[in-house]
Amino acid sequence: MSFLIDKQTIEDLNLLGKYKPNAVFGMFNQVKTAGGERLLESYFRSPLTDADAINKRAALFSRFVEINRKFPVSGASMELLENYLGSGGSGHRLAAPLTVLGKRIALGIGLNKDFHQFAESFYQGVEALNALRLCFSDIMSAQGGLPDSSFDAACRVLHQPELKWLEVESGKRRLPLGRLIRYDNLLRFHLRQEMEKVLEAVYRLDLCIAVAATARERGWVFAHALPATSDCMRINDCRHPGIKKAVGNTVSMSHENNVLFLTGANMAGKSTFMKSFAIAVFLAHMGFPVAAASMEFSVRDGLYTSINVPDNLEQGFSHFYAEVRRVKMVAETVSSGKRMVVIFDELFKGTNVKDAYDATLSVTEAFAAYRKCCFIISTHIIEVAVPLEEHCSNLQFVYLPTVMNGTVPGYTYTLKKGVTADRHGMTIIENEGIVDIIRKRKPVLS
Repeated sequence: MSFLIDKQTIEDLNLLGKYKPNAVFGMFNQVKTAGGERLLESYFRSPLTDADAINKRAALFSRFVEINRKFPVSGASMELLENYLGSGGSGHRLAAPLTVLGKRIALGIGLNKDFHQFAESFYQGVEALNALRLCFSDIMSAQGGLPDSSFDAACRVLHQPELKWLEVESGKRRLPLGRLIRYDNLLRFHLRQEMEKVLEAVYRLDLCIAVAATARERGWVFAHALPATSDCMRINDCRHPGIKKAVGNTVSMSHENNVLFLTGANMAGKSTFMKSFAIAVFLAHMGFPVAAASMEFSVRDGLYTSINVPDNLEQGFSHFYAEVRRVKMVAETVSSGKRMVVIFDELFKGTNVKDAYDATLSVTEAFAAYRKCCFIISTHIIEVAVPLEEHCSNLQFVYLPTVMNGTVPGYTYTLKKGVTADRHGMTIIENEGIVDIIRKRKPVLS
């Protein structure tokens, strides 16, 4: 079963995008190969929903953190190797020697220089394969081993008797023509399928090294996945991965307290906290490291957020109607029995205060009945907390405080239990002198 996530959530959390500033994908994109990057993107697009599979992948990445290996080949050398091995195509292997021989004869009579290019690709390819052969040997002999069969298979391919010559001919740049033709035919044709498997293992190696490097450099940890029936979500010191020196917060949710009702002033950090939590949930389901001190979670069926819901002018949707449609879509998924993580930032902010109060109360109360899901719901309608506390026993009320230094607001970004009593919006408006600016300027008469 695939993990449910949609475009809105991906955009809210800035998950994908090779060139997007501060995108989560870019934080891990230290790969050296195009194949490694494709594999990384496929992982981002397909988080896991099986606890054993998640823990197995996390264990593999964790071993690479311990081993601390660097990728043994430059990106340029890998591209050359890929192009060289791929040039064999589906052609008949018996025709390959004649093709190489023809290039060599043409060079001898001054017709073209294709042979030089071919030979250069071959020699550099041999050096790359030797470096990869040694790397696979080293990581497979590392204490504790590696929980991945593809590396072992690649190691066996590169150490088979037919490729013993890789070590013997290492460093040589001029081989007898007959020997070069024989070796080339072996790599590009006779062992073509084996070389494809080696490249797949190389891409996986590239990805593992990149993910491990991100975890090690940033001090992130690997979460532990539990079966879905455990119904728990515990994150200690959860931080936003894109903010340096970010303030961490601890969250614990279960069947008994699966709704986090969040209040606080603007700029207090509500949206950042919710994004931090959601990104950790997403990365944990990939088996990737998370920006936290520790994390344990029961696997979920998916993740939906509603943080920056846009209006739709083409379809004539106002911001409020776009919000309503978003809540409806989430409601349909939740009511179908899916175990979801759902985040709503300022429910129904696109309508008047009375309607926002009524809607926030009824929708939060209805969602709270689905104990197998986790909800974080933020709002400025703090008055709704009183009836919610009376009607629902499974809500946690938390807020992000504002600390006033005279008339200047400051923020701790640290969760506290309860509901905010902060009302400093007018103070901030007065600090900016907005009303004074308006009053001092004479209106322009038409």
